[in-house]
Amino acid sequence: MSISPRVIVVMPAYNAAQTLVRTYRDIPHEVVDHVILVDDVSRDDTVAVAELLDLEVIVHRQNLGYGGNQKTCYDAALAAGAEVVVMLHPDYQYDATRIPALVKPILDGTADMMLGSRFLGDPLAGGMPRWKYVANRFLTGLENRTFGLRLSEYHTGFRAYSRALLETVDYKANSDDFVFDQELVAQVVAAGLRIGEIAVPTRYFAEASSVNFKRSVVYGLSTLRTLARFRAQARGRRRREPAGSNAGLPLDGN
Repeated sequence: MSISPRVIVVMPAYNAAQTLVRTYRDIPHEVVDHVILVDDVSRDDTVAVAELLDLEVIVHRQNLGYGGNQKTCYDAALAAGAEVVVMLHPDYQYDATRIPALVKPILDGTADMMLGSRFLGDPLAGGMPRWKYVANRFLTGLENRTFGLRLSEYHTGFRAYSRALLETVDYKANSDDFVFDQELVAQVVAAGLRIGEIAVPTRYFAEASSVNFKRSVVYGLSTLRTLARFRAQARGRRRREPAGSNAGLPLDGN
């Protein structure tokens, strides 16, 4: 039975044919009303597998990148009437059975954005490479200092957003690359919206997608630029605001 408000899962997909069935089967369909997969010109059978699963499938005519894929995902979910949107990587790294716990704070009205954190558990036990662990810890520490939060992880591929949040922040202004996620977090913080997190086990294995070291370095540097831009804009707002004002504006896109 469907629930109200409408919960929609979106999957930004690229070469996910080997893991899509397992990911989809773990989705608790008593909570989720609809699943949308956006394919970013995969070179495998991702689209054929998704169609066999009877998902709503949107296929890009050209590769738009990870961020560009998410923009299509959120546009489609909002157009389909979503009140809560869950972004789930279709690579079976994240435990989709945790969706009810992920969306509950949004449905209860106590959060606007929820993150499925691997670091509330033991990501190394799940197979996370140690260099990824160290890099994640470093960037998360900087982000907590910059945003004034105390989250355990910002770099997860398992997230949920309220409709109001996606209609408030200008996610279309963000990068089409992997740093899209961190730019969106910065926008959410700047808008004064609420972020929460739950523990989510993760799995690293041969078929799961993973960003290589070179791409991770580019992503890390892009995240640092996002934080620097956030700090600069925050200083500019403080100079412009009247004494005692707590007004906040969304982060400008790049």
